[in-house]
Amino acid sequence: MEKKIPLNIDGRDVEAAPGQTILDVAREQGIYIPTLCHYSKTTNVGACRVCVVEVEKARSLVASCCMPVSPGMIIKTDTPKIRASQKLIVELLWASGDHNCLTCEQNGNCELQNLVYWLGIEKPRFNVDPPGYEIEKTNTVIQRDLNKCILCGRCIRACNEIQVNEILDFSRRGHRAKVGPAFDADYIDSDCYFCGECVDACPVGALTFKQARFAGRPWEIKKVKTTCTYCGVGCQMDLNIHDNRIIKVTGNRAYQQPNEGSLCVKGRFGLDFVGHPDRLKSPLIRKEKGGELVPATWEEAYDFIAERLAGIKKKSGPESIAGFSSARCTNEENYLFQKFMRAGIGTNHVDHCARL
Repeated sequence: MEKKIPLNIDGRDVEAAPGQTILDVAREQGIYIPTLCHYSKTTNVGACRVCVVEVEKARSLVASCCMPVSPGMIIKTDTPKIRASQKLIVELLWASGDHNCLTCEQNGNCELQNLVYWLGIEKPRFNVDPPGYEIEKTNTVIQRDLNKCILCGRCIRACNEIQVNEILDFSRRGHRAKVGPAFDADYIDSDCYFCGECVDACPVGALTFKQARFAGRPWEIKKVKTTCTYCGVGCQMDLNIHDNRIIKVTGNRAYQQPNEGSLCVKGRFGLDFVGHPDRLKSPLIRKEKGGELVPATWEEAYDFIAERLAGIKKKSGPESIAGFSSARCTNEENYLFQKFMRAGIGTNHVDHCARL
């Protein structure tokens, strides 16, 4: 059994597991420490310095997301020195970008906006000087506005460490630093897979879902947990619904299995078929040979299928029947289908649509 590490945080004696950071322990104890660059299940980089705390006998404020706990640590998370440092950092971030909340899709769901409000900052003490980048709208699913980027690096680590696509990285230095694909290419000209992991990771409005633009504010959106329909893995995701329409799909890292919040391009962006006017809403049956397909009820469709299968089996035997299962079904549904073909029909002619 691992030996616990005793420490004191905000006057509270607690115990931590070896390897935990100050931020880990604070969150376990319900103590709020703000973060911007921290993103769970990726490397702790301590870049934004918003999570700083005071540690007794330390020379300066330390980044709580990177500092491992040690025995006897005495930590404070809420002092005038800490708040002054956090305000300075947030004001610098505010002043270095074009954070116009009126038209930003992240208004109400922006971590920088929340920090400005939490710290009670009326306006930055520095002149606001946006970099003046052109907004990237060249692809159909992700809008990139580097004027709002705070260089936290979360999108880079999500791309490189979670999805392992390794498309994004920092380029240039100082006030000209920016995030993007190699050779300063836009997404459409890069090797991007358009999984959208970077958009979910972005804490501000630098990366947003293009199809959700002006489709609904965060406080108007209802999130519905569901299972992705595109393959049998069973990825969990949140449908963001407004006016009875899916406007975007987001991952939820609280869902542990099987995808832990990550999605592929199909699961994230392939939901247009749900509200498409050409989508079939009822079974179609061709009741006469050479006739037109006409709408039918599910009961009529099941009866028709059962009657035809029984007739073919009686006339030509079960080996004359074959079945193709679907990649969009769950593993359990595909198991039931092959069981129906083998045990119910009596044939081993079962294949999968991925081979077609």
